[in-house]
Amino acid sequence: MSEPLIACLDVDYRADTAVAAGLWFRGWTAAHEETQAIAGFREVAGYEPGAFYRRELPCLLGVLREGPLADIVVVDGYVSLEPGHPGLGAHLHDALDRKVPVVGVAKTAYRSASDVVEVLRGQSSSPLFVTAIGIDLAAAAAEVRRMHGEHRVPTLLRAVDQLARRSEMPGRTGQGE
Repeated sequence: MSEPLIACLDVDYRADTAVAAGLWFRGWTAAHEETQAIAGFREVAGYEPGAFYRRELPCLLGVLREGPLADIVVVDGYVSLEPGHPGLGAHLHDALDRKVPVVGVAKTAYRSASDVVEVLRGQSSSPLFVTAIGIDLAAAAAEVRRMHGEHRVPTLLRAVDQLARRSEMPGRTGQGE
């Protein structure tokens, strides 16, 4: 059985524009990506507390279109916020034509979040907060714990964050909602 193709995604916001980045890698313990993509977006929606997905979802969908079909998607954020309130990951899962598992890896606690597993990595005493849809939560947390890198944030999750931050706005841009 071959290792799953995983896409990790992140978005960097700049005034009313955004750059979304994606890294695709084979298997949870990969140290390097197989491919990467960036997508630029103009007229991005403003930040709305409790409805962050309205701002970020179009960007994530746009960068996913630029890469290969993933078996699993990892987002910087939560899949579920609290009972009855889906987070970014759940909205992404619902928006995808193919219902691929989505794993949320957040660096900060959301006080009312439910169905969260705290994952300690490296020497850090600060956990990552893992949520998931379409995959067993305990299994997803165990895979995040196994991801490459000796620091709190896995190597490729840090790399996709840096790619989004460092990338120039591409010439071809999508439209935010």
